[in-house]
Amino acid sequence: MDLPQETEQGLALYQELLWVHGAIRRDLATVEELAREVGDGLPAAQARERIEALKTGGPLWQLKVNCIRYCRFVHMHHNAEDTLFFPRLREANPDLAPVVDKLEADHRLVSDLLDEVEASAAALGEEEDGDRRRLVDGLEALAESLLAHLDYEEHSAGPTIRSLSAHPFAG
Repeated sequence: MDLPQETEQGLALYQELLWVHGAIRRDLATVEELAREVGDGLPAAQARERIEALKTGGPLWQLKVNCIRYCRFVHMHHNAEDTLFFPRLREANPDLAPVVDKLEADHRLVSDLLDEVEASAAALGEEEDGDRRRLVDGLEALAESLLAHLDYEEHSAGPTIRSLSAHPFAG
């Protein structure tokens, strides 16, 4: 199917999507690095010292807060896409329905992974190797699924997004 020509609004919308996806990718790298430090065995005593000395700057606190903040942001972004953006994509290009179906299924999978990461980050203890491993494993699964999802969305829906003539969130 030939898609309509790229529009100024569509290109701006696609660039906005790329910006949000860039923020998601950047923040995922940040929480993965924090998880690696904890997963690599940062001694609990050192973690306690840093937390006491720095309060909100210690690695365990940062990990918990950043994971929870990040998970909520991705949930919010995907909810907006599911309720406001994807219906407009279906209208703009009915042939895109299988792509949108996959993106929605990806959102459900990523949602479950985000919930697991958020729960394991909140439960992270200074002495529990199992809690550390659970969080690292959750972040690895999230990174794999989420990065594949973002790439797929940009590649598969990008041409239709770039052809939109109105912002899909504008009623």
